[in-house]
Amino acid sequence: MNHNIIELAQNLIRRPSVSPDDQGCQQVIAQRLEQLGFVIEWMPFNDTLNLWAKHGSGAPVVAFAGHTDVVPPGDESQWTYPPFEAKIVDDILYGRGAADMKGSLAAMVAAAEEYVKANPNHAGTIAFLITSDEEAAAKDGTVRVVETLMARGENIDFCMVGEPSSSNTLGDVVKNGRRGSITGNLYIEGIQGHVAYPHLAENPVHKALPFLQELTAYQWDKGNAFFPPTSLQIANIRAGTGSNNVIPGELYVQFNLRYCTEVTDELIKNTVAEMLKKHGLKYRINWDLSGKPFLTEVGKLVDAVVNGLESIVGIKPKLDTGGGTSDGRFIALMGAEVVELGPLNATIHKVNECVPVADLVALGAVYQRMLVNLLD
Repeated sequence: MNHNIIELAQNLIRRPSVSPDDQGCQQVIAQRLEQLGFVIEWMPFNDTLNLWAKHGSGAPVVAFAGHTDVVPPGDESQWTYPPFEAKIVDDILYGRGAADMKGSLAAMVAAAEEYVKANPNHAGTIAFLITSDEEAAAKDGTVRVVETLMARGENIDFCMVGEPSSSNTLGDVVKNGRRGSITGNLYIEGIQGHVAYPHLAENPVHKALPFLQELTAYQWDKGNAFFPPTSLQIANIRAGTGSNNVIPGELYVQFNLRYCTEVTDELIKNTVAEMLKKHGLKYRINWDLSGKPFLTEVGKLVDAVVNGLESIVGIKPKLDTGGGTSDGRFIALMGAEVVELGPLNATIHKVNECVPVADLVALGAVYQRMLVNLLD
């Protein structure tokens, strides 16, 4: 397995698949899976390529999920080694996507190869859901595949997402849930005028201050055993024409909430609306729901992954729901148990992104053990 993982990871990294351009990465993976007997289905939506592949039949359906797209490398002169060369130095693999998440994809494919070769007539179904639209808009990738599968009655029971979850050592953290994310784009109306004649104008900044104070101080919940309390942050705010003698006619405030399972997006919207009404503000607001929170409690999938880490790496992971969002939020809508396990996240989206070769080899073994635990 060792050679297969590293060779495939390098092959994928050498393809500059800046989101949403796949650059042939999924074709490379599909060819490997086809040789194992996987049935390949392509699901392109607009400029995004998606792959849905299956081996076996019936329940349980155990899916590996990931993305081939990467963020731009930035100024390549800042990299010690070219970002798409996939160079190995002192047993460290360097390159954009090494940790996020082409290394995980290579480990997943190698794990499936080893398991299927040893168990060609295995119980249940092994599946791959791979997209090239995770790092950017995330509008035509996993979410569209999930919608398609649900519309035709297909199901996923257990899903491993290969996002880089580890903090200090491989496997020390397994994500068994994620917070929801919702953004409010709020426009508060006023009346533009001359600063010397405030009685002829209405300053929306002044009128909004009590509301903004209440909004930012409001305690949504206290969190729970799995999630920290819901948090709100103002991300952008602007008003005025740039002149020092014009009272602005409108105030724009953009704020984001990372929320736990103690509240819902509808509750958030209603609470903000009540605050705005209470303060007598004229406004319009547009909401963008990036994803609802999800949680996979201790059960078959978590047990299978924890057992794999204890057996292969000798570590008992911490279950955690922190960090940003991932495509796991879409797959969870299918009623699937979803966890995330991948390499160290210390260098993701940074110059000199890298991953220890030994970690990818161990990761492949953990993924394979997970299949054994769930299907044997």
